[in-house]
Amino acid sequence: MLKTAENITFGHPDKVCDQISDAILDECLGQDPDSRVAVEVLGGHGQLSIMGELTTKAKLDVAKIARQVYKDIGYDDELDINVNISQQSSDIARGVDTGGAGDQGIMVGYATSETDELLPLEHVLASRLVRQLEKVRLDGETELSKKLMPDGKAQVTLLGEKVQAVVVSTQHNEVEDYNKFKEAIIEEIIKPIISDFDKVYVNPAGPFIQGGFEADTGLTGRKITVDNYGPQIPVGGGCFSGKDATKVDRSAAYMARYLATEILKKHQAKEVLVKLAYAIGEPQPVMATALVDGQSVEIEGYDLSPAGIIKFLNLKKPQYRERARYGFFLDFNV
Repeated sequence: MLKTAENITFGHPDKVCDQISDAILDECLGQDPDSRVAVEVLGGHGQLSIMGELTTKAKLDVAKIARQVYKDIGYDDELDINVNISQQSSDIARGVDTGGAGDQGIMVGYATSETDELLPLEHVLASRLVRQLEKVRLDGETELSKKLMPDGKAQVTLLGEKVQAVVVSTQHNEVEDYNKFKEAIIEEIIKPIISDFDKVYVNPAGPFIQGGFEADTGLTGRKITVDNYGPQIPVGGGCFSGKDATKVDRSAAYMARYLATEILKKHQAKEVLVKLAYAIGEPQPVMATALVDGQSVEIEGYDLSPAGIIKFLNLKKPQYRERARYGFFLDFNV
């Protein structure tokens, strides 16, 4: 069966918005670990809108944080920033204050033994390609690195473990010899990650000079499949970025991933799928299931309330901008 997955660089417009949302969250948690945060960012064509709800003792300049994140990513154009942030709804707070979930929803956790990362191979390879794009650009050591710009995507198609097709689309500045540029992408970006493939497509639509917010809009949480496990695995539907851990969209999804990896190791299984579901204001999940190689097993010995998950995974400390940048399922310190 053919399987395809994609990933995006941290300069992609959607991922820029994720990082800004999570940088705001990190600043709040750094000053006030009990902060309640729900922040969405929409950016494009010289403008950035930051909207949402904060309940925090933290003092922060939201626009300043956004500009710094944008600059750190590698963009130097100016943004006209609009901020519209209010306090968390008392109706939501009522349920969270008593230890309940900050929203209803379904969260999925997955683990597979096919890679060291315990993630699907096509997803891992696409992720490695965008990380290589970023590494080469930021190292600045080759002629290619001087041509690369922040925006980019990669996609990998597998038949079994064999790579059928690789697609890399990367923003770049003006190049004199475009064929030479494409060959450099193959040699310095693709081959160090995937040495054998049937077909390769580098910027198949042609030169990709105009990128980022100059060319496209970005939105927090729009890449939920990329941020989870790729298109072969179901997702619950809620995004991660801009939400503190009382929002089970984030914390329970992290816990589901942790459970999947632990159950996989315990049973020496090929794959594990965990599903959790919550009702807003209720502390315990209304559903908690685990499938181990297709067989149902009980989830035992864990406090799956939001408060229990937050304590277990240490989710009140700043960490979220890095997760938005390099992968939401970075190791949890438990």
